[in-house]
Amino acid sequence: MQEEKHLTGTLVLSVFTAVLGFFQYGYSLGVINAPQRVIEAHYGRVLGIAPIDRSAIDFTDTNGSKSTLTLYWSLSVSIFAIGGMISSFTVGWVGDKLGRVKAMLAVNVLSIIGNLLMGLAKFGPSHILIIAGRAITGLYCGLSSGLVPMYVGEISPTALRGALGTLHQLAIVTGILLSQVLGLDFLLGNDDMWPLLLGLSGAAALLQFFLLLLCPESPRYLYIKLGKVEEAKKSLKRLRGDCDPTKEITEMEKEKQEAASEKKVSIRKLFSSSSYRQPVIVALMVQISQQFSGINAIFYYSTNIFVRAGVDQPVYATIGVGVVNTIFTIISVFLVERTGRRSLFIAGLIGMLASAVAMTVGLVLLGTFAWMSYVSMVAIFLFVIFFEVGPGPIPWFIVAELFSQGPRPAAIAIAGFCNWTCNFIIGMCFQYIADLCGPYVFTIFAVLLLGFILFAHFKVPETKGKSFEEISAAFRRKRRSAIKGHKAATELEDLRGSEEA
Repeated sequence: MQEEKHLTGTLVLSVFTAVLGFFQYGYSLGVINAPQRVIEAHYGRVLGIAPIDRSAIDFTDTNGSKSTLTLYWSLSVSIFAIGGMISSFTVGWVGDKLGRVKAMLAVNVLSIIGNLLMGLAKFGPSHILIIAGRAITGLYCGLSSGLVPMYVGEISPTALRGALGTLHQLAIVTGILLSQVLGLDFLLGNDDMWPLLLGLSGAAALLQFFLLLLCPESPRYLYIKLGKVEEAKKSLKRLRGDCDPTKEITEMEKEKQEAASEKKVSIRKLFSSSSYRQPVIVALMVQISQQFSGINAIFYYSTNIFVRAGVDQPVYATIGVGVVNTIFTIISVFLVERTGRRSLFIAGLIGMLASAVAMTVGLVLLGTFAWMSYVSMVAIFLFVIFFEVGPGPIPWFIVAELFSQGPRPAAIAIAGFCNWTCNFIIGMCFQYIADLCGPYVFTIFAVLLLGFILFAHFKVPETKGKSFEEISAAFRRKRRSAIKGHKAATELEDLRGSEEA
């Protein structure tokens, strides 16, 4: 197949450079996990509060010191997502105003500032500097998590779009794994080095900044948005090498004409227009299912979960999760173009549901059978494996596939905002819910997963190997058949009414 040869050096460099933004996102997700006790102890010293023993659930807190420390810790974890929530709304505007590459260049400044604040946390009020640093890093990641799929989706050939889209998730899990390894006590997760650990992803921001200077602008953006035909052809030639660009240019021209016939799509229009309603609901639900599946509860608090499961070396178990995470994300890169998005997404959710039930059984019966700690551990590993097969990577790129050039930036913005809002809710609430529900905490996620499976089965379309236009046409057909069905039902009702009369 001709399109298979489209994997050129420039395309590889451009995709690698772009997904460095997701590497930083993964690092920021995972870095706060392993050194939790060290940083909590430091907060305790700064604020004059005794540290918390997380391995025991203690509801007696006479002077409020535990709740104060829990509040500061939960804020340190979840403020990252508030930054992401705020900035994700501006993704479409920034991406269209500056262009995909210049926008990624500009937002790197936020990452560098945020990481500097965390790196210097010991030289000031550490809890304030960490919370501020994570908020600014969150602002960066919110913008980056929209700009990167937009850019990668637009520069990828149709035959490779799914596989290259899966690299977003691979970058995230690599970032998580590196942060977990560096978070070991004898490396950077100790009382002396933790500020360096928190601020280290600034190095990836600097690398991305300089590599972006070598990357071509999205030919789709140049052609459709700016109308720069020759520049778009040059960019396409750099990305595709010697391949004939005629087919892609024709496809872009078709998309441009369609974008010209429809007015600029605002976020309000996405919700009010019946033609966008179905894809918007699907886009939002895949994001909600990614976050509310319970995966971030494991990423943020896995060390703590392993402590409660009775594991002797919880930090190493957490790193084991990171290794499994990475291996199965690499496998999903190859699976996604062979199996299809929809079937992988549903299979992953079913596996996660079974794992959540097993995890709950393991945690509940831990006091009765010591070996149940192994059941909990295996369940955590399986939970992560099934997540990486489908619900992890697919939401990041399927939103870009569901919409044509006109509504795409607005759709990515609201999907990103939804993802970050769910991320924040989990980060802020999970510690409190875990303290309240104890071993039954994952039953909540099991119930949610069942709902997501049913939704995906009935509503999520297959986008594998289809052009943006074909996917839009499929939604239009579904809408028309739904309208016809509704009309037929109304007519039948009227007929019955007249017969009764």
